[in-house]
Amino acid sequence: MTAQTPGAPIVLVTGFEPFGGASANPSGDAVRTLAAEGLGGLAATLVTAVLPVTFAGAATRIRELIATHRPDIVVATGLAGGRSAIGVERVAVNLLDARIPDNAGDQPVDLPSAPGAPAAAFATVPVKAIAASVTALGIPAEVSYSAGTFVCNHVFFTALDATSPHTRVGFVHVPWATGQAPVGAPELPPADIVRALQTVIAVAADGAELVAPGGTLH
Repeated sequence: MTAQTPGAPIVLVTGFEPFGGASANPSGDAVRTLAAEGLGGLAATLVTAVLPVTFAGAATRIRELIATHRPDIVVATGLAGGRSAIGVERVAVNLLDARIPDNAGDQPVDLPSAPGAPAAAFATVPVKAIAASVTALGIPAEVSYSAGTFVCNHVFFTALDATSPHTRVGFVHVPWATGQAPVGAPELPPADIVRALQTVIAVAADGAELVAPGGTLH
């Protein structure tokens, strides 16, 4: 879906369909809500899509979207069930190593996301500023250093590989939405997930990064 604002930056936001036997995926739900509600006042041409949870299909679709719309900003989102905070991913690795099959039954092991590309790539959005801005809303957020090795990481790496150096690309993992989580798993209200994504996009559009410690000890 595309909501056009003439002369404004083009922002591509993606989520995922359900996978692993779940009946919902809060990333896809949040992207549908963004498409309906917009970016909270940010002037932008918004392009949204819900991707299949398949290695081949998701990579093909994100490359098609990038080639068609030539976005200035790409924010891909996915579910990290078990996490309690919005995870702003800093690193994508050039690796497919699937613990479970994707929705097409494919389970690649120790293969590259993009043959011949570097072993890893960094997000080109201001990850520390994004995490700080989401936290300032009262929504838990953190910089993450692993997007896993499943379809989420594959889309993240593919988006970085498919865009020009001038495009700001990031990936955000979200927890379960309230009412969707398995018993005992962390969850966030759906409205908070949407507000967090609106903030992610606004800070990505601004582009200013924080100069502050943001690493981990382990």
